[in-house]
Amino acid sequence: MATQITSREFNQNTSGAKKAAAHGPVYITDRGRPGHVLLTYEAYERLLGPQRLVDLLGQPAGVEDIDLTIPTSDDIARPAAFD
Repeated sequence: MATQITSREFNQNTSGAKKAAAHGPVYITDRGRPGHVLLTYEAYERLLGPQRLVDLLGQPAGVEDIDLTIPTSDDIARPAAFD
């Protein structure tokens, strides 16, 4: 269940807004227009989806299959010699 409150109401009753966020998003308006959304941390995590480091390293698909060749000291480019 979504709740809508004004910025003034939010400033005057932050704990009430936090309690309302337990039941759904709280839309905070600024001069009649939506300005912010208050969510519980659990709802925020669900919105983001899986964000484990292993998952992030595999994005975008196919990146994990790239071979990385690190040059040895013999492979390092040298400045051109002009005679």
